[in-house]
Amino acid sequence: MTTTVNRPAVPPQGRTAAPQKPTFKQRLNVFDVKASPYLYVAPFFILFALVGLFPLVYTFVVSLYDWHLLKGQGDFVGLGNFVEVLQDRFFWNSLLNTLSIFLLSAIPQLAVALFLAAVLDQNLRAKTFWRMSVLLPYVVTPVAVAMIFTNMFGEQYGLINNVLGNFGIDPVMWKSETFPSHVAIATMVNWRWTGYNALILLAAMQAVPRELYESAALDGAGAVRRFFSITLPGIRPTMVFVVITATIGGLQVFTEPRLFDPATAGGSQRQFQTTVLYLWEMAFQRQNFGKASTIAWLLFLIIVLFGVVNYLISRKIATADAPRSAASRLNRRKRKRSERTMP
Repeated sequence: MTTTVNRPAVPPQGRTAAPQKPTFKQRLNVFDVKASPYLYVAPFFILFALVGLFPLVYTFVVSLYDWHLLKGQGDFVGLGNFVEVLQDRFFWNSLLNTLSIFLLSAIPQLAVALFLAAVLDQNLRAKTFWRMSVLLPYVVTPVAVAMIFTNMFGEQYGLINNVLGNFGIDPVMWKSETFPSHVAIATMVNWRWTGYNALILLAAMQAVPRELYESAALDGAGAVRRFFSITLPGIRPTMVFVVITATIGGLQVFTEPRLFDPATAGGSQRQFQTTVLYLWEMAFQRQNFGKASTIAWLLFLIIVLFGVVNYLISRKIATADAPRSAASRLNRRKRKRSERTMP
């Protein structure tokens, strides 16, 4: 008994089988693979467009008009507001005050934060308690901070002037003179933000491999040498981040000088009026939104300029393989030491 097997039909020569159309499920899977990454990041860009990009563009539009707080949009003046603001001596005075307070606050703040982070990185008892303690000033509201420091820096009955008086030192005019007022405001800023930056630097220090410190200790390197040869190179990218954020925050300082003397907008002689405080005065006291928007845009350009400078510096000092380079240096020293001890 024989059986026959039906061979599959062979398409005519020169013709190929028609490709099967993908099913709906297959098309949905392809769409999911291509579109899902964009959908995941879309909420950030939508939120940024609503609360970041649109206000920025709209502020520039307002700066081109003679815009009143109550009357609304006025005549189109183009770049006239920019010319008037750049010729305003009060604007330059506020900018110099901002830079002075920024330098008095940022440099000591970063130095003390780096020192606190190095201390907290040691094997301390109750280290969690101490690490959370440095964050307490950041949790306190700025209004409470301003009330405390305003009483401390009072010219007649302030705590600091009373202590100085016990040593026969004349009272310091913390609110009337320029430099003492800058020191007082910078002290408020430092007290609030030093612990916050210290915790960021501490997190970076804990990411540095511990075997580097052990190798350096075996080679006879002291604590100071290990700090400058291993810790600082290992946290350079984080240091750059902290410097940039401190720069942005220092150039936008507003709460501390505003609450330091609530009766005036930066002092009776504008001796501690910052740029953002002058912007607030222009917008809500003079009711000139056009010039206020111009000041906001000029401050934005100044911050971008500082950011570009920090970025150019960071390209030279911040290397991602800093811990690896430190390890290679230690390994080279160990090899040289072993070669010297070999018979």
